[in-house]
Order: sequence, then structure tokens, then C-alpha cells
Amino acid sequence: MEIKSYQTQAEEFVEHYLLADPFLPYTSVLAGTFLCKLVYDLTELFSSIHIKSYSALTKIKRIEWNNRGISTVHAIFISFMALYFVFFSDLFSDQRSLQDLMVFRTSPLSNFGLGVSVGYFLADLGMIFWLYPSLGGSEYIFHHCLSGTAVAYSLFSGEAQLYTYMVLISEVTTPEINLRWYLDIAGLKRSKAYLINGIAIFFAWLTARILLFIYMFYHVYIHYDQVVQMHTFGYLLVFVVPIALSVMNLMWFGKIVKGLKKTLEKTQ
Repeated sequence: MEIKSYQTQAEEFVEHYLLADPFLPYTSVLAGTFLCKLVYDLTELFSSIHIKSYSALTKIKRIEWNNRGISTVHAIFISFMALYFVFFSDLFSDQRSLQDLMVFRTSPLSNFGLGVSVGYFLADLGMIFWLYPSLGGSEYIFHHCLSGTAVAYSLFSGEAQLYTYMVLISEVTTPEINLRWYLDIAGLKRSKAYLINGIAIFFAWLTARILLFIYMFYHVYIHYDQVVQMHTFGYLLVFVVPIALSVMNLMWFGKIVKGLKKTLEKTQ
């Protein structure tokens, strides 16, 4: 009876406090940060037992290996969330007969997804600063600060969550990028898997980080009457963040094309 009482109290605490609307943004950010630590430890444990080359890596390479495990898991999670809200959910649909504007719509699930993502950006930024520049240089810091600010604003203000999720779909390219790094570290740079991975990165990047951004700008254009009603800071973020990320994506895409060309030339 006493155990059941504690269980009931725990369930009430989770339902009425941790998952209650006023607390959800904060608890989801904490959950995201905690999950990063959990994934880091699990990646380290799994790799040390099942991957022979892991123990031969230097300390900093092992840290980067584990860190990429975090970014891969986050990318899979947030990509599924983003694809759901952008293409399958009716939360932001124009067909929905709601009086509230699309740019101000939110839900507990959409808030939770963004909160977890904010937690990830904070944890990853902390690791980048801690080991700078081993885990990434100034461009990574700029990218994370820009993206993290936009996601956090959307979470706590409830504005432009659809556009935030559209941009977050670009995370679908992260697992392929990380797999390329893992293959390189494992000495499989000349393997067929490395070539297939390079082709997958090309098409995923083209779709998620270039074509989808064009669609997002078009969506903003046809819904400008709603976008203009946002707060000034949110309004600026809708334009500044995607434009800045688009420039970075095009620069990185140029490098991807050059790298893929070199790989294809070596196989011939």
C-alpha cells in the first residue's frame, strides 16, 4: 500500500507539474540535457565493449565519437518530430478551422520536441566550448548559437513553431555526416559503404537543407500577413536565421560536391 501511495504521488507530480503546460518548456529542456548525458554514457559503454577500434582511439577522438552518438540520436528524434508536424499533423494546417493564427499555434508535444532540442544545443555547445576547437570551430559555435536561440525563442514565446520545425528537418543529414566520420576513423574511406554514404549525404543535403529551405521561404511569403503580426524579434528570426543557415548550407554543399567528385574519381 505504501509503495502504491508513492507511485500515485509520483504520477501526480509528473502529470500536474513536470508535464503541465507552464512547466513543460523548462522540464523538456532539462530532459534534453539529461538525455544527452545518458546517450553519451551508453555510446561509450557500447563502443568499448563491441567496437574493437574504439579503445585504440586517442582520448579526444573517443570523446568526439561519443559526442557524435549524442548528435545522431538527437537528429533522429527531432527529424521524426519535425517531419510529423510539417507534413502529417494538422496543428499548423491551413485547413484547420481555428480562429488563432498558424504562427501562434503550439501543443504540448510540439513544445516538448523543441525543449529537448534546446537541451541538446546547450549540452553540445558546452562540450564544444570545453574542448574548443577539437569538437568544432567558430562556424559550429555560430550555427549552434543561431539555431539554439531560434528554437528557444519559438519554445518560450510559442511563435513560428512550424518554421522552426521546417528548419529542424535539416537535422536528417546529421546521421549520414556522422556515419561518414565513423567510417573514416575505422579506415573504411575506400569502401563501398563510404561511397554510398557520400551519395546519400548529397541527396539528403540537397533535399533537406536547400530545397526545403526554398519551400519554407515560399510558405513565409504566402503567409506573410500572419508572420508580420509576430513580435519584432520573432519576425526577424524567421528571416535572419534561415537566410544565414542557407548561406552556410550552400557553402558546405559545395564542399560535399567536391568531396563526392573525388571519391567517385578514385573508384574509377
